[in-house]
Amino acid sequence: MRPALLLVSVAAFANEVVYLWPERVPGEETIKNERIASVPNPNLTVYLPEAAKATGVAIVIAPGGGHHHLAIDHEGHEVARWLNKLGVAAFVLKYRLARADGADGSITVDNHVRADGRRAIQIVRERAAEWKVNPAKIGMMGFSAGGEVAALTGMHYEPGTRPDFLALIYPYIRPETMKVDKDTPPAFLVHADDDKLSSAISVNFYLAQKKAGVSSELHIYSTGGHGFGMKERPLPVTQWTQRFEDWLRLHAK
Repeated sequence: MRPALLLVSVAAFANEVVYLWPERVPGEETIKNERIASVPNPNLTVYLPEAAKATGVAIVIAPGGGHHHLAIDHEGHEVARWLNKLGVAAFVLKYRLARADGADGSITVDNHVRADGRRAIQIVRERAAEWKVNPAKIGMMGFSAGGEVAALTGMHYEPGTRPDFLALIYPYIRPETMKVDKDTPPAFLVHADDDKLSSAISVNFYLAQKKAGVSSELHIYSTGGHGFGMKERPLPVTQWTQRFEDWLRLHAK
C-alpha cells in the first residue's frame, strides 16, 4: 500500500463509522488495487461540516464500481469533503457488492444492495437531531453503479426511506427497474456523451421524471468518458460540481 493511500484511509476512518445492520457479518473489508473489494458489513462514514457552515442538508453518497468494487476516494471521501465545504453533512455508503470477486449470487442488487440504500437513508433520518440535519432535507448521490443504488432507493422506497432529492452522476439504471411517478424525488443528472455507459440512461430518467411532473435537471457534456467523479481535468465536465451547487440551493432550501 502506498503512503498516500494509507493517509487517505486513516483520515477516512477517523470519522464515525455507523454499521447499517445490527447483526454484523463476520469478516472485514478488503482493499485491492486501491479500491474497496469486499464489504461484508455495509456502513456509513460520517462527515459533518463545521457548525458555523452547516445548512441542515445531508447527502448519502454511493460510490461506483460496477457492483464489483467501490471507487471509495474520488467518488466517496473526496465528494464528502467537498460537500462539507458547502455546509452539507455527508455520509459515504459502503454497500454490499453483488459482483465482487468470488461472489456466489447470494447478494443481489435488487434485494440486498437496495436494502442497504434504504437503510442508509433511514439511519440518517433517525439520527438527524444528533447530527444536526433537517430530516426533510436528506438526499442521495450516486456514481455509476452507485447511481443505480441511489435511483433504486428513490424509486422503490419504503416509509421513512425515501430520499428528499437525488443526484445521479453517470448512473446505470436498468429499464426493468424504472418506476417513476409524481412522488419520485427531484433529481440532478450528469453524463458525458462519450461515456461507454450510454448517456441515454440519464436522458430516459429525466424524460420519465418530466412526464410524471417531477422537477429535474439534466447536463450532458460532449466529452468526459466514464468515472470522472471529482477528478481535476481540463474539460467542461468538471464544472458539474458548480452546476450541482446551483441546483442544490434551489431544491434543498
